Amino acid sequence: MRENATTSLPADDPKQVSALVRGLAILKCFSPQERLLTNADLSLRTNLPKATVSRLAYTLCKQGYLRQVKPDGAYQLSVEGLSLGLSVIAATGLKDRAADELEYLARDDDPNIAAALGEMHRDSVVYLATHGSSEGMAMTFHLGAKVPLLTSAIGRAVIVALPEDQQEQILAHLCEKASDDLKARLRMGLDKARQDYAQYGFCTSFGDWNPRINAIAAPFLSADKKRVFAVNVGGFSFFTREDNLINHYGPRLLQAVENLAIASI
Repeated sequence: MRENATTSLPADDPKQVSALVRGLAILKCFSPQERLLTNADLSLRTNLPKATVSRLAYTLCKQGYLRQVKPDGAYQLSVEGLSLGLSVIAATGLKDRAADELEYLARDDDPNIAAALGEMHRDSVVYLATHGSSEGMAMTFHLGAKVPLLTSAIGRAVIVALPEDQQEQILAHLCEKASDDLKARLRMGLDKARQDYAQYGFCTSFGDWNPRINAIAAPFLSADKKRVFAVNVGGFSFFTREDNLINHYGPRLLQAVENLAIASI
């Protein structure tokens, strides 16, 4: 399941600076999967006129948040733009504390295993910290990458940390523009998340999000209960057996999130 690439702009609000809102919408179009975007791409994703996009992109380039990298006008995030995301990650205070937990969680003879810390953000989970084997890791979770709710293990984990009425609200929101087939998958994903969490204390996704990936994940809340985090561990499905994740890595995962929850107090 892939999120809609269009960045929706909020309704007019006299207290907001519309130019700033539009500039931020431009920056939010970029992702690990779409690192280079043209004026036409940005116009399509923001529903803004090309002339407006051109002026905004020019300003963002002058301020150091974008840079033009191709003669056809393709842009990518610059160091200044990336620094915003890194500042947010650092501000969570969890990155350094998570490093040891993720290293321990992924530590094994299997170079295929990776672990990551993520936080719920709107309709997805964003990776704040990652760790892969130092012995030629075959699969990695990318820092800053977004993964979907209800199909990925880490997405399911953040959902089950919420009250059931909020879980249903999120499901309804995700189903608004989904096909009937996707709606059924999302409903099954929430049911599966609840069943797994009740049985294991963590959630699973064995090929449900990506047929090549098996993973498990467990949630924890920030001290003020306002932010939802989760930790996952997984690998390529043809190397990483479901029973090994549940029985071998499951206890490590539960200990990791317990330690991080205590550290966040």
